Amino acid sequence: MEQCACVERELEKVLHRFVMYGHQSEERLDELLRSVCEIRGQLVAFGVQDADLSVLFQTMAQCCKNIKETVQMLASRHKDIHGSVSKVGKAIDRNFDAEISAVVAETVWDTPERQKYLSETIVEHLYRQGMLSVAEDLCQESGVVIDMSMKQPFLELNRILEALRMQDLRPALEWAVTNRQRLLDLNSSLEFKLHRLYFISLLSGGIGNQMQALQYARHFQPFASQHQRDIQILMGSLVYLRHGIDNSPYRSLLETDQWAEICNIFTRDACALLGLSVESPLSVSFASGCMALPVLMNIKQVIEQRQCSGVWTHKDELPIEIDLGKKCWYHSVFACPILRQQTSESNPPMKLICGHVISRDALNKLTNAGKLKCPYCPMEQNPSHAKQIYF
Repeated sequence: MEQCACVERELEKVLHRFVMYGHQSEERLDELLRSVCEIRGQLVAFGVQDADLSVLFQTMAQCCKNIKETVQMLASRHKDIHGSVSKVGKAIDRNFDAEISAVVAETVWDTPERQKYLSETIVEHLYRQGMLSVAEDLCQESGVVIDMSMKQPFLELNRILEALRMQDLRPALEWAVTNRQRLLDLNSSLEFKLHRLYFISLLSGGIGNQMQALQYARHFQPFASQHQRDIQILMGSLVYLRHGIDNSPYRSLLETDQWAEICNIFTRDACALLGLSVESPLSVSFASGCMALPVLMNIKQVIEQRQCSGVWTHKDELPIEIDLGKKCWYHSVFACPILRQQTSESNPPMKLICGHVISRDALNKLTNAGKLKCPYCPMEQNPSHAKQIYF
């Protein structure tokens, strides 16, 4: 991040100079324009014959001199800006490595099968982003065939999201009602939040929507047990409808960030029903690579400086563990091979120094006198060195 901050500082200097250059240029040009207009007005008012030619000559000469000096000044300052722009390029070259092939496996995409996987991943990402025409063009050019059953969920997802961005709740409500039971199985509050937002949109219409809002409140009945407090707040806001909700203690109901929130909730729950990750695999991989690349470049540089070429021979394996943060921890259900139990938040999987993974309960039971012997290898280790995998 320090490298990005360094480049950003240079870029801010350039932008500041551009703004100052623009303001100064406008001021000087306006001054010249006023001066020329004054001379022109005098000539029109008095005429060339009545004017003193020597005074007119001096005035015109001074005006031409001012114009020339202004042009030279603007050109000089424009050259200074070129110097600042070149400094940005130098800052990028100084803080970032243009050549990253040293940490990339040359044969990673060398087979048609792997290229096909990459193209499919890119197409899926484009479908997720709603770039349907671009995805279709990529399919045609790369020869990738995407089944309609895979494409259809993304089409519906993007259609509903586009409607939500336009503050149209009807498509999302229809989808939520259709998938009500599946959403309840996920313990999702999406349908209630959609009804809540629709009710708030009626409130924002003023006293004219009072009866319509009261009638629509019947949709809250199935959610009364789980969202009683929220429903009470919504019904209490009706008291202030005549004077305007924005001038009442319930003005927070009209906050505009609720639309962005409902888009995120819909995306999360819809992807869960479709068996998809919330974020695109391509974007997650790209973000992880951006985090890991600086570390790998530093490791490669250290290895070359110390002439330890044999330390990192397989480029499909990392020489050290790189922490990408909990956001990038992905896992399936893990069953402890010792106790034959699925792990949970209270009993998470623990990775031993030797690389084997067992549950925390098994770790505690195998610990004896502050020492632990791995049940799969003879390595004896300190149980406090075990690392939690997730949760």
